[in-house]
Amino acid sequence: MPFSEPSQFGDLLYAFLGILFEGAPYIVLGTIISGFIDAYLPSNAIDRFLPKNRIAAIFMSGLLGAVFPVCECAIVPVIRRLVQKGLPVSCAITYMLSAPIVNPIVAISTFSAFSGNDALFMTMSRIGIAYFVTVFFGIVIDRFSTRSILKDKLLNKISKSPNLASSTNPGKTNVSDAKPDKLLIALRSSSRDFLDVGMYFIIGVMITALYRTQIDQGIVDQFGQSDLVGIPSMMILAFVLSLCSTSDAFIAAQMLSFSSAAKLAFLIFGPMMDVKLVFMYGAVFKPKFVILMALSLFIGIAIICSVWGNLPVPGT
Repeated sequence: MPFSEPSQFGDLLYAFLGILFEGAPYIVLGTIISGFIDAYLPSNAIDRFLPKNRIAAIFMSGLLGAVFPVCECAIVPVIRRLVQKGLPVSCAITYMLSAPIVNPIVAISTFSAFSGNDALFMTMSRIGIAYFVTVFFGIVIDRFSTRSILKDKLLNKISKSPNLASSTNPGKTNVSDAKPDKLLIALRSSSRDFLDVGMYFIIGVMITALYRTQIDQGIVDQFGQSDLVGIPSMMILAFVLSLCSTSDAFIAAQMLSFSSAAKLAFLIFGPMMDVKLVFMYGAVFKPKFVILMALSLFIGIAIICSVWGNLPVPGT
């Protein structure tokens, strides 16, 4: 077997580059957006946009993805910058978790992936459950202290942000001088965010590539015999595969040995929590909070999907 090792390495490299090139453009997009938010968005703009009532603000944050659709790879640097600009942490996390699912692009791709009556049921169920879960989670963590959620490095930046805002606006009246300054600030912020988040992204991509090339995918189908095993199995699979939310429905639709409940759990949990996201979340949140968030979402989504996903599909 002289070619077995080179072949395995080639498969690993191919999988690694495939995942990397799939997600990297969104990382770049997200960091560019975060840089321009840093330079051009006033610190009090978020407060003016969201309702004053915190609960109402969380409900609205769960719908922001419909207006600003951002995939899971791009959302982390964006919300980190929004938090620095004054967005409440509970609202930021609600938007972070819901935006990759509660948006028109994912709705269209999910509807296209499934056929017949399943298409509308799976699409509406995916968006509806995701919205409910993220809003409920946002309301719960609103009771947490910011220091128990965010990393100390980010907390220090937030405490200095008013000074930074004043220092980056020197008060010049010459408009032609102000624009290049802000553009330079945006580019510098984007590059810093890209280096911070990109490192965690690459680690997650490598782990995902190892799984895709070293595990026999046929073994997975054996776990679809019952929802008791099938739902958590599909959620773990979504966690490891780290698929983009705009394409994961086409994978789930082919999992014929699994129930609708298991497929829903796959489609909802994956965009909120996967291998690469865990490492990217580590650039913003404290490790204990990331673990708490992962376990809470896993248990909550599994329970809801086990009930909702087995309801009779209208028209069948």
